Amino acid sequence: MRLLTTPRFPPPRRLFSVPVLLAALVAVPVSLTNAQTNPAAGGAPGAAAARGGLPSLGDEQGMSIAAERRLGDRIARDIYRDPDYLDDPVLGDYLAAIWQPLLGAARARGDVPPELSERLAWELMISRDRRVNAFALPGGYLGVNLGLLAVTERPEELASVMAHELSHVSQRHIARLVSNQDRMAPWMLGALILGALAARANTEVANAAIMGSHAVAMQTQLNFSRDMEREADRVGFGVLTGAGFEGQGFVDMFDRLQQAARLNDDGSFPYLRSHPLTSERIADMRARLPLATASARPGVGPLRSAVPGAAAGTPAAGGSTGLRLDLPALASAAPGPSGRVASLASSPVVSVERHALMAARARVLAENGPDRLRAWLQIGQGASATPGVRYAAALSAQRLGQRDLALELAQRLRGAVAASARPAADALMLELLLSAPAAGGQSNSRVDPSGALLAALRDQALAGDSRADLLLGAQAALATGVPERAVARLQAWVVQRPRDAMAWQVLARAHQAQGHTLRSIRAEAESRAAHLDFEGAADRFRAAQALPAAQRAADPMELAIVDSRRREVERLQRELALELESEKR
Repeated sequence: MRLLTTPRFPPPRRLFSVPVLLAALVAVPVSLTNAQTNPAAGGAPGAAAARGGLPSLGDEQGMSIAAERRLGDRIARDIYRDPDYLDDPVLGDYLAAIWQPLLGAARARGDVPPELSERLAWELMISRDRRVNAFALPGGYLGVNLGLLAVTERPEELASVMAHELSHVSQRHIARLVSNQDRMAPWMLGALILGALAARANTEVANAAIMGSHAVAMQTQLNFSRDMEREADRVGFGVLTGAGFEGQGFVDMFDRLQQAARLNDDGSFPYLRSHPLTSERIADMRARLPLATASARPGVGPLRSAVPGAAAGTPAAGGSTGLRLDLPALASAAPGPSGRVASLASSPVVSVERHALMAARARVLAENGPDRLRAWLQIGQGASATPGVRYAAALSAQRLGQRDLALELAQRLRGAVAASARPAADALMLELLLSAPAAGGQSNSRVDPSGALLAALRDQALAGDSRADLLLGAQAALATGVPERAVARLQAWVVQRPRDAMAWQVLARAHQAQGHTLRSIRAEAESRAAHLDFEGAADRFRAAQALPAAQRAADPMELAIVDSRRREVERLQRELALELESEKR
């Protein structure tokens, strides 16, 4: 069967140059930074006292939330098509488990008001890029490179970067930066954005596009301003500690980045270019540690950082996509006496042990060639290999085509890993069992010759509540000849999360396995619409309507849904065309 995970070796890489894109979007004029800190220059000081003197960067002026969302959707639509865009449910669940408490804390602190939480996308994007970077895009789209996850050693280090990027969004830095270019013609701004996006295919072409759009003057102001960086640090530090993570994560991550900057300048750490470190920023974070420690409550830390009411890696009901960064209910994220969001007494969702496995996964998935995979495989077979090293070895063996060895290593990992990381080890085992065709319910491996382990892990996954559980369990149900079990879970899931493209893809396969062609084609169309490919979605809906009369008549209710959804995506397609046409004038 075809497993919906990362291919053994990805196609030749185009440069997914998010830093270039960000450079185009976050040019910061000095007049804007003055306006943020000087009320006389147009700043809004009203909310400053509420956040310890920090300036308010609300939506009183500049780009509207709706316009920012439309701009973000345009960029996201192109990123979805990039070969480096990665929808990995296992990593997505882990990143969401870190985001949930951060978002809950930001909302409880008032950094994310209700209007922002409702109207922005709050969607996480993962890039296969091995360079160390994270990025915030207009409209609430946020991203993490695999390289960033791979170099972090503890969850609070990764959480500190996420909290910083979240603060760029909550303070609406990007929207204000873009809106400051109001004097720029719409076609010019569009050309600038497209030029930045073109960097993924050809850096020279991208540079020419940026030059051609008269953006040369902006090249001297490519990065976030120092004022905005300091503000994102300070707001982010409050969000990080308010969510129950140790503030030391900020300092440790700064130290790690600073050391990397001293040792090399080979472009592997683009985060340092768009977010330049200064001694002042590092000193400021160090100075805040004693205050954070003094206000900390016992039992709060990275091992206990889940917000009540937000299941690990599980989007809240009504979320639009499997990687959606939904905010927990406000009642569940109320701050305690110290200002921190209440944390569960014990939760394994964010642990050092699980982080080690996820960092190992990121390293392997970001690797393009076999040499490092072979080295990781050799090291991971040693008797003293740590769980993270063993995980990397098992996944490397699978990518090198050595499936039985991969399964043996994964089985050893399951017997040695800590309880907090056992679900991640089980998910790896199920993924590996599914990586080769099963016959008659048999897993076709030395580790599981009867298929009993595959069936047990399938049942366990289908009973779980995470996205990785659902998708791996559904694929296992297909592999073992029980597609009806996959359909039951997937249909309930996509009703609540209609923008989960991968869930729609698996559902399409499940319907096809049952002989329900109309429903299968409709699910294919929905998967394209989920990634904002309205033209492709309309084509698939029309294909469903063109099926033989007997197949269409067999399911009149589904046919009515297809007709309604076709008209809806065609309307969205027309609106997008009109928007693009108006920008050219």
